[in-house]
Formats: sequence, structure tokens, C-alpha cells
Amino acid sequence: MNDALIRAISEHGPWVMMVFFLLYRDLQKDAATRVVLDKNTQVLIEMTTMIRERLPRGQA
Repeated sequence: MNDALIRAISEHGPWVMMVFFLLYRDLQKDAATRVVLDKNTQVLIEMTTMIRERLPRGQA
């Protein structure tokens, strides 16, 4: 039993570690992308607000 377990870990261990590492890196990329998109959204909201404030208002 112990030999089979050790053999399975030694054969598949590097692959499992690589898969978890790649998933972890993908999660980091997603988090970084989200941060950038949030900042871009904030900038666009501020620009839209400034443009709306400067446009002449229609007379109702």
C-alpha cells in the first residue's frame, strides 16, 4: 500500500503541482485584470461626470 502511494505521488506529483501553480497564476492574473478594469471604470465615470457638468442643459 505504501509503495503504491509513494509511486503515485512521485509519478503524478509534479503534474499536480504544475496544475495548481498554473491555476494560482491564473487567479493572480484575474485579480490584476479586475483591479485595472475597476480603475478604468472609475476614470470613465469621472470623465463622464465632468462632460455632463460642462454640457449646456436643455431648457425644460
